[in-house]
Amino acid sequence: MKSVVLLSFVFLGLASATVEGPIISSPELLSPKRDPNELPLAEKCNPDWCKLPKCRCSGTDIPGGLSPRITPQFITITFSNGINVRNIQTYREILYGRKNFNGCPLGATFYVSHEYTDYTLVNELYNQGYEIALNSISHRTPQAYWAKANYSIIKEEIADQRIQMAHFANISQASIKGVRLPFLQMSGNSSFQVMADYGFDYDASWPTVTRNFWPYSLDYATTQYCKSPPCPTASIPNTWVQPMVSWIDSNGNPCGMVDGCHSTPDLNDVDGWYWFIVRNFNIHYHSNRAPFGFHIHEWFLSSNPAVKAALVSFMNTIRGLNDVFIVNSSEVLKWVRNPIPVAQYRAKPCREWRPTTCFIRSCGPVVGEHNGMNYWMRLCNRCPRVYPWTGNPLGI
Repeated sequence: MKSVVLLSFVFLGLASATVEGPIISSPELLSPKRDPNELPLAEKCNPDWCKLPKCRCSGTDIPGGLSPRITPQFITITFSNGINVRNIQTYREILYGRKNFNGCPLGATFYVSHEYTDYTLVNELYNQGYEIALNSISHRTPQAYWAKANYSIIKEEIADQRIQMAHFANISQASIKGVRLPFLQMSGNSSFQVMADYGFDYDASWPTVTRNFWPYSLDYATTQYCKSPPCPTASIPNTWVQPMVSWIDSNGNPCGMVDGCHSTPDLNDVDGWYWFIVRNFNIHYHSNRAPFGFHIHEWFLSSNPAVKAALVSFMNTIRGLNDVFIVNSSEVLKWVRNPIPVAQYRAKPCREWRPTTCFIRSCGPVVGEHNGMNYWMRLCNRCPRVYPWTGNPLGI
């Protein structure tokens, strides 16, 4: 049955410079730069004024005015929360060594939270060419904390985390471009302000409802529905939204994360889950080819082997399509800024990255001054004095 799907996909399927922000080198340089009350209200977007590569209006139109037939279909596989010795086994099993039709390595993006993260494994994922992005230092509850988070809080949770991540995993600060806020809870203008001031490229926290939005910038007012207010209202140039285009579950309801879908096939039904993924993929592939996101928490795959098997089967199927590419999230934005037809994209050189060394340190017990608990850490740098946390991201 799956070979029939593949042939159908192939038949239908045949029918760039990234703007870098400033690199922050020390925590003491991170301080609020503008008054949130002084941000100008975003006006309705006029495509005659908002032009690539720096600006794009929100919407479902394909960048560059390309037709769907010659537009690459991007897939982003993303994981949220910490990296540890348990979930790395899943990542190695389903991701390592895989390639797209064009021979380039498959991509994935990890939105990493700090607590209990093994930074030597973050270094491993980085050295495999996957994208490391941010999911906050504390990932604290309740969700209302993030809804009410002001500029200073987001600066400590996100901007400081970039320094923390680069330091303990020994990876490049410049490579850390993306943000996903905990619980997909928006923080109004605050998070995008911090992104603009500290050189982040994009946010990937904002689910759509049903419309297949392409990434867009926040120079002008968005038309994307706000599912978890407060959503941004100001004009904040140089920040981009990578919409989490919702899946449609078996009852027709939207879900931003795969493990957040309520009505799904039986969790032991490999074929059922395979077709569930295919149906949601087709919503993109047979329409405007907006990026198709497989957004999930690793525990859902390791707890449900049939779902994991269905994902691997799906990846094996689309490996035969010459216009579908599983890429890092930042690669999607790079293409949006400089859209080219699929034949030209397919012929491009593969992404390059420079692996870094990791002199593994095992540290602990390290006391958390915020809660008095003892922690053990594995990292690629010297051991901290206290457990790193908001306000002291390096634990000095």
